[in-house]
Amino acid sequence: MKVTKSDLATVAVKPEQYPNTLMPEIALAGRSNVGKSSFINKMLNRKALARTSGRPGKTQTLNFYMVNELFYFVDVPGYGFAKVSKKEREAWGKMIETYIQSREPLKAVIQLVDIRHKPSQDDKMMYEWLKHYEIPVIIVATKSDKVPKGKWKKHQKVIETELNKHPDDPVVLFSSESGNGKEEAWKKVQFYLNQ
Repeated sequence: MKVTKSDLATVAVKPEQYPNTLMPEIALAGRSNVGKSSFINKMLNRKALARTSGRPGKTQTLNFYMVNELFYFVDVPGYGFAKVSKKEREAWGKMIETYIQSREPLKAVIQLVDIRHKPSQDDKMMYEWLKHYEIPVIIVATKSDKVPKGKWKKHQKVIETELNKHPDDPVVLFSSESGNGKEEAWKKVQFYLNQ
């Protein structure tokens, strides 16, 4: 997909703040430091549309990025070891749950995992939860440039096994540094946008 226009359109914490268009949406979920912002910026050819931060857990709202005036990428707060209070984490959990369970235009979720590590307990819980609600998932293994190409298959197998991957869910190896996997990721996104 050729991205000609992308903007942060809406920031929301509750349903009445969601965009009231019926454009399709693709949500992005992942651990706090998995590289979601870098993924968004790379996919949209923007340097700093999504703010990257050395401090995990910076996204505390649902951020709706309008792409080509056709659909939204929806960045949800990262899970895992963000240094926030338990109360805050619970509030985020509720916010994500409400969005994913009730949002009609949601077509699929891109779940980002770090290719270098086994999926965490949080990664597994998130994936199971999405499957429980029968949400299509595109698994994106980030930071592929940090692993020798000869070991990609091995790392991918570990991710698939640990997550107990559903046969229909694709896995894309991605690097926001080199751009590896970008075209493949767009193909998968377009497939779900057309569903």
